[in-house]
Amino acid sequence: MPLLRVNLVRDGLRIAGRRADDPGGAAALRSALECLPSDAPVILLIHGYKFSPAQLSYSPHRHILSPRPAARRPRALSWPRHLGLGRGQGDGAEGLCIAVGWEARGTIWQAYGEAGRAGAALADLIALIHRHRRGPVNALAHSLGARVVLASLPHLAPGDLGRAVLLSGAEFADRAASALETPAGHAAEIVNVASGENDVFDLMLRLCLRPFPAPGAVLGRGLPAPRANWLDLRIDDTVTRDALASLGLRLPPPVRRVCHWSGYLRPGIFALHRALLRTPAAMPLSVLRLALAEAERPPRPRLAAALSLMPFPARRGTPS
Repeated sequence: MPLLRVNLVRDGLRIAGRRADDPGGAAALRSALECLPSDAPVILLIHGYKFSPAQLSYSPHRHILSPRPAARRPRALSWPRHLGLGRGQGDGAEGLCIAVGWEARGTIWQAYGEAGRAGAALADLIALIHRHRRGPVNALAHSLGARVVLASLPHLAPGDLGRAVLLSGAEFADRAASALETPAGHAAEIVNVASGENDVFDLMLRLCLRPFPAPGAVLGRGLPAPRANWLDLRIDDTVTRDALASLGLRLPPPVRRVCHWSGYLRPGIFALHRALLRTPAAMPLSVLRLALAEAERPPRPRLAAALSLMPFPARRGTPS
């Protein structure tokens, strides 16, 4: 079973529509894992704000987490399909894609709090996976989904989470740093995909959740101190794109200054995600860091430049 749907709900996990402690739910997960070769990846896909698996019109399982999205919208791009997973080949060699839904509707304050609670439920899912299969679990997460991943780390054992790729992460740098101080956080690898296109959204997150003068740098600025198991990749940066191109990963420059979704909509970006998540041993962070090491970083685009290109390329209430 190359694609499995799991929802993180308040009273536990729902696996393929059934409770984790239900024989049917447990069997669905066990069957999916038993079909995998020992070296096949297990990749969790975690959406961001405004989705809800409980509401059909906002379900991530009909949108970005579906191999064939029912939603006819420009941002309804299938993560499983572009990762090369969920195609129903049946032999398990392509790995297991687990589409993870959580309740991200409501206000930003409600969704931010719910993301923290969903992190504990995500840890339960990862622990359940490890009951049936050895080896790390990797993750791809967007926006508040990054907070879900980071919030799972205090509840995990070292090595439970292998590598996570965070796209325009809606979390504060100091909380991410605290999560990395846990045993699982020391062992996990994090690739933080950021861009100046997201500056306006970062600013709104900071103003909503940590208004001035409280400190509150967000993940778009990276961590306060460098860490061996954390790598920032700024995909709006020409030098970074040149370094990736030297590794055979070519990304075009941004076409907008204001975009919250470039981490999965930028043409060519999924070649990077496939390399990072499907074959992480072939793309160690040390190789990426070496490619970036001699690059002289140009100054980041000023927020004023981003604001000059308003309005936002999104309608109110659109899932992120």
